[in-house]
Amino acid sequence: MPRTFKRSFPSVEKQMRALGERLKLARLRRELSTVLFAERLGISRDTLSRLEKGNPNIALGTYMRALRVLGLDKDMDAVARDDELGRKLQDIKLPGQRKPRTNVSGAAPVKTARPAKTHPKRSDDQQ
Repeated sequence: MPRTFKRSFPSVEKQMRALGERLKLARLRRELSTVLFAERLGISRDTLSRLEKGNPNIALGTYMRALRVLGLDKDMDAVARDDELGRKLQDIKLPGQRKPRTNVSGAAPVKTARPAKTHPKRSDDQQ
């Protein structure tokens, strides 16, 4: 049975094309031919062509090998390093965090003004 692939989101496809283009430019800067680069990656020139076009059906391991051969594999260490959204979601669940209270209807409570704290007046004999 042939493998089927789901189509990626358009934004992901754009990112993959950009990655493929950056890999191609890195290869050209290093003056590596497609034959030599494909040989070092252990893939065919056809697969290399698809990789440099950002084909999302190329295995992630192949992209990683390409980065390694180009000496750019350390760049992958920066991917998702600072998960800002994940940290915010985690912080919300920390003990001691106050969640807004809701009334029976589920609406946020209406804040009412509290009376100002008053201090008792001193009588003349307490001065």
